[in-house]
Amino acid sequence: MDEATDDRLDPLAVAERWMDEGRTLALATVVETWGSAPRPAGSHLVIDGDGNFHGSVSGGCVEGAVIGEAMEVIGDGEPRMLEFGVADETAWRVGLSCGGRIRVYVERIG
Repeated sequence: MDEATDDRLDPLAVAERWMDEGRTLALATVVETWGSAPRPAGSHLVIDGDGNFHGSVSGGCVEGAVIGEAMEVIGDGEPRMLEFGVADETAWRVGLSCGGRIRVYVERIG
């Protein structure tokens, strides 16, 4: 099977399987990018209540920050819009110093 069409690798298919297993989830989606960004708009990362995750919205420490926020979203149900970029000191701290900027929407699903 072509890797690009393999549902085992698709974060949304993984989210559906995890929901069927009764897991509480958050879905992070890249909604906008500017300049040099590691992942395009529409990229997904699914996170469960135990901290397991699948997919990618950026890579490196940005992903870790998104996972941390996702755990809070799972806990309180409040969606969040996150932004990482070089103008933000967080970007340097979490490793997005490539000159780009990304916005990631995190919501609880399931």
